[in-house]
Formats: sequence, C-alpha cells, structure tokens
Amino acid sequence: MAEETIEKSSSSEEEKNKAVDPTFFSCLLQPSSADLDPQYIGIRRLLLCRKAESGVHRRKDWRCNGKGYVAYRNYIRRPRNWESLHAPSHSSTPGQSGRWIPSPAPLSLLFEVDSWSSSRDLRSGYQASSHRTSFSSSASDNDPPVRKVEPAYSFVGMHCIFDQCKASVTVLKFGNKSSDLLAYGAADGTLTVCTVSQPPSIIKELRGHSKDVTDFDFSSNNQYIASSSMDKSVRVWEISKGLCIRVIYGISSQLCIRFHPVNNNFLSAGNANREITVFNFSTGRVINKAVFDDAVTAVDHDHTGQLIFCGDAQGCIYTVNMNSHTGSLSRSHRNRSSNNRKSPVTTVQYRSFSLLARGPVLLTCTQDGSLSFFSVALEIQGYLTPRCSLKLTPRVHSIRASFCPLLSLEKGEYIVAGSEDSNVYFYDLTRPRHTCVNKLQGHGSPVIGVAWNHGENLLASSDSDGTVIVWKRAKTS
Repeated sequence: MAEETIEKSSSSEEEKNKAVDPTFFSCLLQPSSADLDPQYIGIRRLLLCRKAESGVHRRKDWRCNGKGYVAYRNYIRRPRNWESLHAPSHSSTPGQSGRWIPSPAPLSLLFEVDSWSSSRDLRSGYQASSHRTSFSSSASDNDPPVRKVEPAYSFVGMHCIFDQCKASVTVLKFGNKSSDLLAYGAADGTLTVCTVSQPPSIIKELRGHSKDVTDFDFSSNNQYIASSSMDKSVRVWEISKGLCIRVIYGISSQLCIRFHPVNNNFLSAGNANREITVFNFSTGRVINKAVFDDAVTAVDHDHTGQLIFCGDAQGCIYTVNMNSHTGSLSRSHRNRSSNNRKSPVTTVQYRSFSLLARGPVLLTCTQDGSLSFFSVALEIQGYLTPRCSLKLTPRVHSIRASFCPLLSLEKGEYIVAGSEDSNVYFYDLTRPRHTCVNKLQGHGSPVIGVAWNHGENLLASSDSDGTVIVWKRAKTS
C-alpha cells in the first residue's frame, strides 16, 4: 500500500510538471499576426514552445513574480552556460581577421539573474571541437558556398521591381511592423513610398530635398517619415497627403536620423558637425545635443529608448544615454576601431536578442568592409563587448548590412549585406570559415541597401542605378 501511494504521488507530480500549455508559451514568445505565413509561424512556435517547456522542467522554482510578458521574455533571453563555454582565445592566423573574443569579465557580473540550463545549447558541439579556441573568418564578397544553402534563406525569385528612380537609391526601409509599406531615398533628393502588396504600386513621391537623402525613419504609426539629407536639412513628411509639414535647417549635412521608439515626439539626428541633435517633432526646436570626435554617420536606438548607439566617420562606436522624458543626452562608452585605416560606419543596428550572445546585440558595418558584432550589457549603460568580426572586400559606396530573421534556436546567426559586385550576400557568423552561405543575383550595379519586412518573408535591396528589387523568400518546410 505504501509503495502504491508513493507511485501515485510521484505520478501526480509528473502530471503537474507536464501540465504546461504549449500554446500559452508559444503565444507569449511569438504573437501571431495576419500577414505572417501560417506554416512558417507554426514551425517557429513549435521550436519556441519546446524551448519554453524545457526551461520550465529544468527550473521548477522559477516564478514570473507578476512582472508579465516583458520580464518573462527578458529572463529567458539571458546567457545560458556561457561562462562554462568560454575558453582563452588565441590570436587568429594571418589573413583571418575575424575571430571570437571572450568577455573580459564573468558574465555573472553583467546579469543579476541566474541563467537557465539547456541541453540543447547553441554550441553543444563545443566540447567536440575544444581544440579550436577562437573563431576566425576572412571572406570576400564572392566566396563560394561550401555547403548546402540553408533552406531558411532560399528565395523563390523576385516579388516585384521598382525602377522608376534614375539616381542611386541610398537607403530603403519597410514601415514599422509592416509587411507591405516600403520607402526608399535617392541621391537626387527624392523619397518614394510604395506598397509591395499585390499589385505593387507607388503611393507617394516626396520631393523637397535638394541633395542626397542620407537616411529616414518611419514614426511608430507609419503616418510620418522623418528624413535627413546632404542639403543640411531634416524634413518631416505626412505620408497620406504627400506633404512636407516641417523643415529643420542645420549648419552641416544631416547624415542619419531616428524616431525615439517610446516617445515619438523626439527625433535624433546625426550630422557632419560631429553632433547628435535631439529635436522636438511637434515644434522643430532643438532639445539637446551631444558632441563626438567626428561626423556621426549612423545611429540606432535600443528597444527601451534609453540608449542611443552611433558610429562616426573614424569607425568608432558610441553608447549614449538618453532620458525619454526630457531628451537629455550623456555619453557613456566608446569603442574604438582596431583598424589603422579609419573608415566611416555605414550601419548601426540593434537587436534585443541573439543566438550567439543570448541577449541584446549590435551589428556595425564600415565602408572598408568590416562587419562587427557586439553583445550589449544593458545593466552597464549599454557597454559593448566584441563577439565576432568579419572582414569583407573594401567598398567604394556606403553599403549597408542588416540582421537576418531568427528562425530557430539551433541554427546560426545570419546577416545580409550588399556588395560592389551587384550581388546580395548572406553570411553565417557562427561559421569559422567560408561564412557566405547564399547570394542573390539580379542587380546590374553595386547593391547599397538591404531591408527585411516585418513578416520576414520579403527582402528589399537597392542599387546605385536606382533599382529596387523585392525578393520573395521560400516557405520553410
């Protein structure tokens, strides 16, 4: 009888532990939307669901403490077994400029909450190849793939083409949380807003800048666009009317611009006068400024709006604290370029989660072809730790790069970038050599800009001849 009682109690405990609703965890991790492919989101939900269940079973004493979805999401994104996986990194061999760099301090100092253990760690094969203590990469834009192309980054062809622009398309972006609203700026000062839904068409052509459009950004509701230009002005456009509703003149070329992600009444613009200026969107007045060592060429916010990451014309990356209520700025960290030849930063892109760092990361790209990947310590005012670097062929144009969508918890970390040879290349940062895994051919001139839509099924690329191609990704099986 006693044995039966023990067996019953143990079985009831197992049933309790297994009473985890997969749909609940999946919905928390990946809310669905109407514009996503059902098969794609189903596979992604399944992978994330399994990860969540594994975490619950392995960490039974974990509690959400009433902090809701954000606390839960941030908790599971913390590093897992990172310290045990680190080994001393030796210098890379000649000609291999990219390498993994271990953190200078234990990550337990950066994260106050213990990490979850997971048997399916991204780098589970680390022990089998422990003799290789540093990842090194040297790649050119025309490196041939040496293994089968990842199914997740295969494309079925061109979804649509916009070729009415006769000048170089310098920057392009999809709208915030939009899968069909696309805009691109050109060297002739025009800004074109279009839709890529069937049938693809141009919505508005915004004219007002007299020189190159260097950057632009959508407001959170996609009703407005703020653009910067070499003509020393920042313009605010109302998309529905196609009108410029505000012009802010500066004393030097305006090189990059972003809306504040939380307080859309703030606009942050970097200029050639070595400044980041915060403007009031409603009045156009200057709220605050921060001065740097050289022209500010690229900028991005973190998801909280409390940090600004920017790059300058010498290749340095800065972290700036920003008050979301007052707009005040204060510099906190600077990461100097290790290259002897200083090159302007063309891309600064923040992502709140990465498979490599198991936390927030920053991607930077310079005009000489250097791609750098940093982990971001939000607890230490956005301190940047280099994780990986990749050296590509030097560029003449200001070519941009972008993160690729996260697809599963077992695959690598991918980025996409344009090139001087008219191709779009995909790179896997987790591979020690031959990092190029795929390329798209279709442009007739150097590819400058790349951007994913919110649904992650379309990739847009632009070239120096003014052509914009929207590529359709193959459905994952």
